[in-house]
Amino acid sequence: MTSPQADAVVSTFLSALSTGDLEVIDLTTPLSAATPALRLPDPFVNLIDFSLEEVSAYNEPGPFWRHNNIHTGEHIGTHLDAPVHWITGRDGDDVSQIPVQRLIGPAAVIDLTAKVADNPDYLLTIADVEEWETTYGQLAAGTWLLLRTGWETRGGSQEEFLNADDTGSHTPGVAVDCAEWLASQRDITGLGVETVGVDAGMAGGFDPVFPVHYYFLGNDKYGLTSLRNLGALPATGAMLVVSPLPIVGGTGSPSRVLAVVDKAGA
Repeated sequence: MTSPQADAVVSTFLSALSTGDLEVIDLTTPLSAATPALRLPDPFVNLIDFSLEEVSAYNEPGPFWRHNNIHTGEHIGTHLDAPVHWITGRDGDDVSQIPVQRLIGPAAVIDLTAKVADNPDYLLTIADVEEWETTYGQLAAGTWLLLRTGWETRGGSQEEFLNADDTGSHTPGVAVDCAEWLASQRDITGLGVETVGVDAGMAGGFDPVFPVHYYFLGNDKYGLTSLRNLGALPATGAMLVVSPLPIVGGTGSPSRVLAVVDKAGA
C-alpha cells in the first residue's frame, strides 16, 4: 500500500503528462533490417542483423491475426550494454539482472556537435566534462551521461554511420583517461551515445582497447547506443527511461529509450 504522499506524486506526474506540461521524447532509432549495425573486422564474428520472418498475416496459418518471428543480435540498433558484455564485467549483471531502479534516472547532455563537425574522431576529455560541470554542477549520482555529437544525421546510411576507410571506422567517443575517470570518479549510471557503439570507432587501437567498455562495464555501469533526438533535451532536467528486454543470460538488448522533459522549462 502506498502513502498519500507517493500517490500525490504519481498523480501529479500523470496529470502533467496528460496536460502536456511534461513531454515524452523518443530517443530510439527505429529497428529494421536497414538499421546500421557494427561491423567487426576479420577474424571476429559479427552479430546477425535485425530481420522479421512472417509467420501469418490474416491467412491460412493465422486467419484472424498477423505475427512474426524476430531475428536479431543483442547489440543491434538502440541497445543497452550490460556489465557481463565485457571481460572486465564478466561476473556482473546480465541484462535481466539489472536493478530496474537504475533504468530510470536523470539525464545530462554534453553537446560536442561543433567539435565533432571539425573532427569525426573527436574524443570527450576530462576537461570537457569539467567545463560542463562548471556551468551545470557535478554529475549527480544515478545520472545517464548523454553525448550529443550530431551523428544521428548519418543514420539513414550504413556507410555514413560507420564512416570507415582503410584505417578503420572514424566516429567520436571518449578518451581513455576520461573513460576511466568517469567510471571511477563520478557515480553515474551509464553513458549514452548517438553512434553505433559507446566507444570511438578507432578505440580498438587504444590502451586498453575499447576503454568505455573496459572501465564502465567493469565498474557496474552501462552503455546506450544509437540514440537520436538528443538536441530536444536540455543540458539537465530530463528524466531518462531505458526499457531493455530482460533476457536471461543476455549481454545486452535492443531497447526503447524515452526522455521526459518539462516542456515549459525546456
